[in-house]
Amino acid sequence: MRIVESLFFIVLTVALYQLMVKVYKRFPQPILVPIATSTVLLIILLVMLRIPYETYMLGGSWIDELLGPAVVAFAYPLYQNRRKLKEHALSIIISVFVGTIIGLLSGLLLSFVFQVDDALIRSLAPKSVTSPVAMDIAEIIGGAPSLAAVYVMFAGIGGAIIGPFVLKHARIHHPISMGVSLGAASHGIGTAKAYELGMIEGAISSISMTLSAVFASLLCPFIVQLLM
Repeated sequence: MRIVESLFFIVLTVALYQLMVKVYKRFPQPILVPIATSTVLLIILLVMLRIPYETYMLGGSWIDELLGPAVVAFAYPLYQNRRKLKEHALSIIISVFVGTIIGLLSGLLLSFVFQVDDALIRSLAPKSVTSPVAMDIAEIIGGAPSLAAVYVMFAGIGGAIIGPFVLKHARIHHPISMGVSLGAASHGIGTAKAYELGMIEGAISSISMTLSAVFASLLCPFIVQLLM
């Protein structure tokens, strides 16, 4: 029975995503980014059918396990564009470092302004890095890993929806700048969006996501301790 349920939820998730990909291709609007629309539809279905999250994760956990290999697969376009990476290495490192600090401080300072609970602040701090790293950071600084994963998802989806719009109106068209921005602000989901813009954007976003995870791991505990 568990195997049948697992297969059902895997098929359901993939089918919803593929459906939303077709909708997005037909109506390429930022708000219709497949990762966002398929997630919302899936949540609505689970709520309407009163299916517990734990039951869904019988199949969802199998999809979640693919996150690691998917991130590793980003190494291939990095290798393809290694010359361009070397050419712009210093600019990329400095930009990602600054972006990581802004990502950490923005969440913390807004939390202070709105007087968010201490545990929530510690869970929100690592929102701009990929989920596995964010969850580990949240646990180290006294936050809730599960909440950190939720904030990461919102940051990723929000960046994928709003990021291209902001870049367009800010007249930022250089592939290096676009890749760094999406990778540093929206990690894996932003990188997936970057690949829609081009291979160079995607490759730079991959390295940006990786560097921001390293920088956040080093800086987040220090910044949280300094401000709280």
